Amino acid sequence: MISWDDFEKIDIRTGTIMEVNDFPGARKPSYQLHIDFGAFGIKRSSAQITALYTKEALVGKQVIAVMNFPVKQIANFFSECLVLGVYNENNDVVLLQPTMQVKNGSKIG
Repeated sequence: MISWDDFEKIDIRTGTIMEVNDFPGARKPSYQLHIDFGAFGIKRSSAQITALYTKEALVGKQVIAVMNFPVKQIANFFSECLVLGVYNENNDVVLLQPTMQVKNGSKIG
């Protein structure tokens, strides 16, 4: 079990996907995402979401991401946040997202 203080250390925020690129250097099929977090800027993330989402469908979609993990290098790409999702029965990722439009950078709590 974690404490409430532990949970509060995780900085989870909403952002809007602005750009999606193929990521041929990744070991598993992935996209490179550029996500607008409002006052927190544009952050990049690698996401293994190609099974359920096209690049075109992702642009403009709001997502939820962990902002305060260390930067992770994946091949020649630096991932600055972790986009959150749920694994379905086929082990494909279904993105977590707000059910209503919210301001980019809004904190999850």
